[in-house]
Amino acid sequence: MNTNLKKAIGKIHLWIGLSSGIIVFIIAVTGCLYAFQEEIQNITEEYRFVEKEDKPFLLPSQLEAIAQKEFPKKALHAIKYNGAEKSAEAIFYHYEPTYYYIVYLNPYSGKVLEKANMEEGFFRFILDGHFYLWLPHDIGQIVVASATLIFLVLLISGLILWYPRNKNATKQRFSFQWKKGTKWKRKNYDLHNITGFYVFLIALIFAITGLVWGFQWFAYSYYTVIGGEKSLVYEDPVSGKNKSSIEKPVDKVWTLMQKEYPHAKSIEVHPPENDSTSIAANANPEEGTYWKTDYRYFDQYSLEEKEVNHLFGKYKNAAVSDKLMRMNYDLHTGAVLGLPGKIFAFLISLLIASLPITGFYIWWGRKNKNKKTVSN
Repeated sequence: MNTNLKKAIGKIHLWIGLSSGIIVFIIAVTGCLYAFQEEIQNITEEYRFVEKEDKPFLLPSQLEAIAQKEFPKKALHAIKYNGAEKSAEAIFYHYEPTYYYIVYLNPYSGKVLEKANMEEGFFRFILDGHFYLWLPHDIGQIVVASATLIFLVLLISGLILWYPRNKNATKQRFSFQWKKGTKWKRKNYDLHNITGFYVFLIALIFAITGLVWGFQWFAYSYYTVIGGEKSLVYEDPVSGKNKSSIEKPVDKVWTLMQKEYPHAKSIEVHPPENDSTSIAANANPEEGTYWKTDYRYFDQYSLEEKEVNHLFGKYKNAAVSDKLMRMNYDLHTGAVLGLPGKIFAFLISLLIASLPITGFYIWWGRKNKNKKTVSN
């Protein structure tokens, strides 16, 4: 590569790295802290579990009636059943005005086990840092997404700078060639250079999956490039105008889902938001991931099943590009590979968090060296 071009790339890498380093560090560290939130909450929050009983679960309408007493002025978003040994969740969620509560219930008796405000707590604080830098959401989301885009440029420019000029330099690009007496500046440079190379691919996945959430234009572009043809906008199908008198249709949908997905790890049913939307339901065959979830929709008056042309439909109807988009969260967290994947993602995030620090010290060392040269 042309020397002048490489110097120009080096300056770009340096200055955008310095300008965004603290944000990249915060995003990486908060990602580490959030990685095992599900496992930690399962240990510390006993109300998430119940003893298995030899009797059927209460119906959604029964759990709704109990939970609604706890939040009489809030709209029920969904009832979620998490299996025979876990509590059911009555989810109260609304975007504007914004609120998010969960009432944990014993699915056999309906006993209220806990009321949780999901906008509060340690992990919510960490998630707000990861997504918004603790800024107002409209501002923080743009700042974090922009920093992630800059990080993507840093990764690519860093790989170009890493590429060895000759065979002799190759040895120092893949392993630490430290001898006794090696100066800390050299060690720091190698930590930045070599670590950056080894985390490149996973960091690239983190950046791309993060940008899918960060910018709509990126999500649409990425989905189109990988061959996607469906809509990325979630929409409930419209229910028919011929209104019949089906009693407790949500209960009937739940019964149907339970029958068709007897081995599902969780089944969720959503009451219709108004008199023209459908009843949404989903069943997840796996615990800890979301991409294989089956999303289904039923007319609230006839229970006729409605097909959709967006990403959140039946898993069997998903193309490879659809599965990759549905996998976005599980890829970002490493959950797609189970607990080992989460541990791996945690360690890589720690190494990514180290890059702004080692990069800063490279700049600091060169700056001080130049000062000493000028003074001499």
